[in-house]
Amino acid sequence: MADILVVDDEAALSDLVATGLRLAGHETRVASSGFAALDAVTQAAPDLVVLDVNLGDLDGFEVCRRLRSSHDRLPIIFLTARTDPADLRSGFIGGGDDYLMKPFRLEELALRVEALLRRSAALGADVDAALRCGPVELDDDAHAVRVDGEPVELSPTEFRLLHYLLLNQGRVVSRQQILDYVWYAQFDGDPSIAERYISYLRRKLGDAGELVVTVRGVGYSMRGGE
Repeated sequence: MADILVVDDEAALSDLVATGLRLAGHETRVASSGFAALDAVTQAAPDLVVLDVNLGDLDGFEVCRRLRSSHDRLPIIFLTARTDPADLRSGFIGGGDDYLMKPFRLEELALRVEALLRRSAALGADVDAALRCGPVELDDDAHAVRVDGEPVELSPTEFRLLHYLLLNQGRVVSRQQILDYVWYAQFDGDPSIAERYISYLRRKLGDAGELVVTVRGVGYSMRGGE
């Protein structure tokens, strides 16, 4: 049984979704606005969020971005009537894990919820391994980084960049994905800021900086932890 937060400003739809998920064996809470959703997560983080894109105050994409700043692994499913591929891209870049078009069947939503919860549980079980690569170790709870057991001082931005690379180690992440994850609204508009911080991070990691690999024309990857 999971605790699921349903966020939608249409009461009839949020009640329908919440009822369907309860019938599937989950506990549910409902928030009718973006700010209400942020407050609900602050009070008690759910296991998963079902998030409508079109909300009256903050749109779902902005809610997702704000949640991602403090809840990196919280599964989020977007619900939307929008069909523009640009909206789909915005949802995934903003940190969404899945995207379901309206109208939808409750059975399909329940199946997607179960799949995301399984994936989240698997990631949680392997979180320690996901935050180590070779001699580099990042302790998220203590906000500490060590290389070969020795502490390394990183700025908050460098820490978040390393955290993102470690969470995706072995995979290539694009510059745009880094910008969206690390800077959000603080992004200053200069795309080269990603390259600069990659350089800062490599320098502070010393010899272990070689683990941060540039894949030309694509992005960056954290590799070599075998």
